[in-house]
Amino acid sequence: MKAKKFEKDFDNNQDVTNALYISKAKRPSQEQKRVNVDFPAWMIASLDKEAKHLGVTRQSIIKVWLAERLEQVALKKSC
Repeated sequence: MKAKKFEKDFDNNQDVTNALYISKAKRPSQEQKRVNVDFPAWMIASLDKEAKHLGVTRQSIIKVWLAERLEQVALKKSC
């Protein structure tokens, strides 16, 4: 499907999902990269306790907290 037809169909609220290759879709700047981080035992225990309280995994809580902190830093820099 040509881009102009896709845009026209989309703008006319027609279903364009057949023209998309969902399995090949990527979110910009969202690709994963594995890193290893060493934490003291007390920090792991605290993370696990908070993660259990929230019903999420340790990895999830670390990601969320780091993302929140990075957003705060970015906001401070933009002011």
